[in-house]
Amino acid sequence: MNDTLVIIPTYNEAHNIRRLIDILMFLKPAVDVLIVDDGSPDGTAEVVKEKQSEYAQRIALIERDGKQGLGTAYVEGFKYALAQNYQFICEMDADFSHDPNDLSALINEVKEGRADLAIGSRYCKGISIVNWPLRRLILSYGANLYARIITGLPIKDTTAGFKCIHRKVLDALDLDRIISNGYAFQIEIHFRAWKAGFRLKEVSIIFREREEGVSKMSKSIVREAVWRVWSLKFKSLIGSL
Repeated sequence: MNDTLVIIPTYNEAHNIRRLIDILMFLKPAVDVLIVDDGSPDGTAEVVKEKQSEYAQRIALIERDGKQGLGTAYVEGFKYALAQNYQFICEMDADFSHDPNDLSALINEVKEGRADLAIGSRYCKGISIVNWPLRRLILSYGANLYARIITGLPIKDTTAGFKCIHRKVLDALDLDRIISNGYAFQIEIHFRAWKAGFRLKEVSIIFREREEGVSKMSKSIVREAVWRVWSLKFKSLIGSL
């Protein structure tokens, strides 16, 4: 077993997950992989099981019944990582919008003690996004600006889902108190870690539109993010975070 775990939530990612796992298995520093699959009807879990036989104990799979959401998938993954005594826990998407080769830089920032939570950022050096329509870019950039103003977070990409976290951060957070389930989950993780006194650092990446499948973005996810930042700010002010 390695000391680093990469958690990847999936729903209908059969076209991507085989190639992604193959790349991650040769990453330096070496990592293990946990797939949290929400009952993908396209056979994503079956592809992962094929890869488990190829890469022995380095790939784990949690199969869940139906779409339960990004936030609950990551919380379940975090609990698994802590129970298995991983020291460095990473998040990334399955659709190649996050370049797996950028993961090494995030892991090294935490392993070498420069950060407790290293974030693959689309906005820390201008805007580094490829193939997004203007409407979506404006929505994402505006949402991050909004979240920063309300919460005071000292990072530019508050909704980033590509990161490496030292286990001490997750040990310090009450994972059962994390209630966000869409992209607001990422804001909540960053906010709780920052408020707990941990060091957040952004590392610039190139973010690309997914290569296969369809986006999981929805109006309900946007609505949750809009009001969740106010909830986090209010709880912080009254000491009930």
